[in-house]
Amino acid sequence: MKRMELTILIEKGLDGYYVGQIQEYPAAISQGKTIDELKTNLKDALTLLLQVQNDELKKQNADKKIIKRKLVINL
Repeated sequence: MKRMELTILIEKGLDGYYVGQIQEYPAAISQGKTIDELKTNLKDALTLLLQVQNDELKKQNADKKIIKRKLVINL
C-alpha cells in the first residue's frame, strides 16, 4: 500500500466534537468525539470520495480508448 501524507484542518465545534477537512481533498469532511476518531472518519471519507470519483471516471470513459500512464510529482 502506498503512503500518503496529507494535512487535516481541525476545528472544535460548540458541541465538543472535532470537525475536520483534508486540505488536499476539500470534499473529504468529517467529525469525531476525539481527534483520533476524527482522523479515522476522515480516512473513511477520503476512501469513499476517491472510490466515487473513480467510479464516475470509469462511467465517463466507458466507450473511449484510454491510454494510462503513471505521473510522478516530487514537491
